[in-house]
Amino acid sequence: MASTAANSSGRTGSGKNDKDAPPPLPVPLDVPVADSHTHLDMQSGSVEDALAKAASVGVTTVVQVGCDVAGSRWAAETAAAHDAVWATVALHPNEAPRIVHGDPDGWSRQGERPAGGDAALDAALAEIDALAALPHVRGVGETGLDFFRTGPEGMAAQEYSFRRHIDIAKRHGKALVIHDRDAHADVLRVLDEEGAPDAVVFHCYSGDAGMAKICADNGYYMSFAGNVTFKNAQPLRDALAVAPLDLILVETDAPFLTPAPYRGRPNAPYLIPVTLRAMAGFKEIGEDALATAVAANTARAFGY
Repeated sequence: MASTAANSSGRTGSGKNDKDAPPPLPVPLDVPVADSHTHLDMQSGSVEDALAKAASVGVTTVVQVGCDVAGSRWAAETAAAHDAVWATVALHPNEAPRIVHGDPDGWSRQGERPAGGDAALDAALAEIDALAALPHVRGVGETGLDFFRTGPEGMAAQEYSFRRHIDIAKRHGKALVIHDRDAHADVLRVLDEEGAPDAVVFHCYSGDAGMAKICADNGYYMSFAGNVTFKNAQPLRDALAVAPLDLILVETDAPFLTPAPYRGRPNAPYLIPVTLRAMAGFKEIGEDALATAVAANTARAFGY
């Protein structure tokens, strides 16, 4: 089992402000890879700086992910402006019930919002549909189901939105990027009922080894994030162990899910090597072999 700390340069330090400091640059990868899921719009600094820092350690491509209409527009515009960026567009599973039912008490942690009803959700989905047609938009997501934050009253809106996103992905021939939190069985059920697109990516894969086998049988990609390095994440490591090499991706979900030993500090695409090296150790294969597979898989999944 490889140690992420041993493969990273610099020290974590012990000062009281370390948690706010960006982790050091890791040793560059010999085989360039892509960050299959990031949120540059939520990170500090400029896009140009983030891309340069990532490229300096072998992360030469990033997939910028939209979570609402405004964020999806930004993703599409950013991908159009930067050769190293591809975009995905969608309404996050928690965004759909916010649009329909509003957010009077700030349950989503994104501020209060009035209810717009079903018509407002359809209007937002129409904008996502239009953005999905753009050539530099290579995926529809993150969409799916999230039963952790949204209560029972929002599940119908979530599922309706998820089904519509599946249709959008299929009509435009784009990858479907799934957010699945505490909803494994229902996500798989909806995919089966609607018929999955040609490329399906489970972002920040959160299932166990049993679900990984189901994903493999269906040809679904599993994208692993920094949380695979967390001490309590043995089920994720078990899933990684059984996941076929040709269906594995790596992501940051930055600025979230910073890998050990930097958990709790700001995440960014340049930290992909830390997670990938840990994954190679867990899977008991060479770093270059995993990087080569991940690079090919990401390009195939997103069609670039």
